[in-house]
Amino acid sequence: MTAYIIKLLLLLPVMGGLIFAALWLYCKYQPALMNAQKERRVKILETLPMGGFAKLAVIEFDGQMLLISVNRTRIDRLAAGAEKP
Repeated sequence: MTAYIIKLLLLLPVMGGLIFAALWLYCKYQPALMNAQKERRVKILETLPMGGFAKLAVIEFDGQMLLISVNRTRIDRLAAGAEKP
């Protein structure tokens, strides 16, 4: 029984340190992961659920804004907007 308590007292701070280190790394590198999306050529600007599994999305591709419809079986381009300045 004493050996179990000694192991518990030794491993508890180790586990706490690992949890703290994981959270610290997440907070440090999470903003960098968000910035990586800014450099993509395709950006999702806005989405609007239309019930069930369908949604409308406004995306930007090569400086042009597109309105697309997304459902379970297909993706359709509904309209193309003007190019962004």
